[in-house]
Amino acid sequence: MIDFTEIKLDSIYIHQVGNKLRDEGIKTSNKNLIFENEDTKKYLLKYFLSSFNGNEIYNFHYSTDLNLNDTYIFAKKIFANPENIYDISIDISKHLYDKSSHPKINGGEFSVCYFKDCVFDGQKTDAIGLFKSENKDIFLKLNSVQIRHESGININKLDKGCLIFNLNAEEGYKVCIVDSNKSKDTQYWIDEFLSIKPASDNYHYTKDFLSITKNFVAKQLDEQFEISKADKIDILNRSVDYFKNNETFDKQSFEKEIFKDNSVIESFRKFDQAYREENEVELSNNFQISSQAVKKQARVFKSVLKLDKNFHIYIHGHKELIEQGIDENGRKFYKIYYENES
Repeated sequence: MIDFTEIKLDSIYIHQVGNKLRDEGIKTSNKNLIFENEDTKKYLLKYFLSSFNGNEIYNFHYSTDLNLNDTYIFAKKIFANPENIYDISIDISKHLYDKSSHPKINGGEFSVCYFKDCVFDGQKTDAIGLFKSENKDIFLKLNSVQIRHESGININKLDKGCLIFNLNAEEGYKVCIVDSNKSKDTQYWIDEFLSIKPASDNYHYTKDFLSITKNFVAKQLDEQFEISKADKIDILNRSVDYFKNNETFDKQSFEKEIFKDNSVIESFRKFDQAYREENEVELSNNFQISSQAVKKQARVFKSVLKLDKNFHIYIHGHKELIEQGIDENGRKFYKIYYENES
């Protein structure tokens, strides 16, 4: 989806943005930033860009008016006049600083870049890059004379990143993000600084419907219906198979094929509606299934039945070959039928 083959780094400015709660402030960079050599630029581009896969696309948003989203407005100004990027980069740094007030947020180097000749879905376009480096690694330098260490950035570990492509401006641009910190305490990068939402596309439709199904089976199904863990795993497996074996998604056919019982289908619909409202998710009930999203989401669907601390049963299909029961001594058991042993 994203091709960086011909990308050119047109300009870059790096500012030090601290934690506002600790009153660490901002240190702006020299306007005339230079590279030691071309190899340094090559490694920098790898650090900035290699973490972006282009599958998950977002848009800037604001609950009342998109033009009240500060980062979106800064991006519009840069795209309109790229020669003003230095002054605007300072304004963006101030905006980031204002949002960096949680005690767990680390200060770091904040880079604002302008790229040319990116290719997004076959379209050549410019892009703005926003990157923050919060963590340092220790590197050893060994030679025949001395051994020493240096503190620096690991080019394989981008902490926070955002690429804003100059496409679909009125809808909030096409935006890709990286945030290596999964803690909810420090979601300021996505929620506060950028304020983005998933784009309405097939990737997010597929991802969200798989998440809704997983949460429904895991959190609500056995609250309303008497169902074994093996049956729950079977439903999850069949859900994934539906997405793997079909090119298009139809909500009604999915519900009938996976849940079958009308009472379960009605329960799922209520759960689905509540999930959309709570998470402010806009979903289509008919869409092209994204194989990339299926591959990613299928990893978190558990197919393991854990029995005490002694046995794990991996269930990948054919639920009819498993029987559950209780013997005359009150011990629970599973009976498994099979043809081949390996």
